[in-house]
Amino acid sequence: MRLPEPPYLDPAHHRTLLDIATSAIRGALATGVHVVPDPSACHADLRAESATFVTLERDSTLLGCIGTLEARRPLAVDVAHHALGAAFSDPRMPAVTERDFVEMSIKISVLSPAEPMTASSFVEVADAVRPGVDGLILDAPGRRSTLLPSVWPKVAEVDEFLYVLWRKAGVEPGTWPRGTRVSRYATEEFGDPGPRTL
Repeated sequence: MRLPEPPYLDPAHHRTLLDIATSAIRGALATGVHVVPDPSACHADLRAESATFVTLERDSTLLGCIGTLEARRPLAVDVAHHALGAAFSDPRMPAVTERDFVEMSIKISVLSPAEPMTASSFVEVADAVRPGVDGLILDAPGRRSTLLPSVWPKVAEVDEFLYVLWRKAGVEPGTWPRGTRVSRYATEEFGDPGPRTL
């Protein structure tokens, strides 16, 4: 069974992607216009189709988190789209303000392709998952949820991670409805803690 590994980007690309995310949000706050980079002007590694999440927090309080599990756009473009989505379109949160922007942290997660797990029960998932490494996708009939690996430090044990994942999908924790599948992925995560200027 193949285990997913992080994408391992060149560290120089971390700063570039953080600058792309920051500039997209800064520009939208200033002008109201959402702008994404031209991928043809980016390094080849940043033109490869990738799946990403962007998470914004202020004083450890979530301001927004938007992403995708499947690679559909160039990495640089995907990061810009999700930075703007996390800042202004997360349905759970109000749009970020200029004060939020100055003080918030910006974290980017670049996902590996997801790999199906052979588990066929809640217990088998708990036994096979790699704490601190795996992000998980729960697919149950008519329901889907994911938790990034960055959630691991916020839970006490594997069962709590899985309980949160199951509840997020609206599935009773510990159960395994017919047709349930679980996949896992790894991420490369990097961020800018702030503060910054407008």
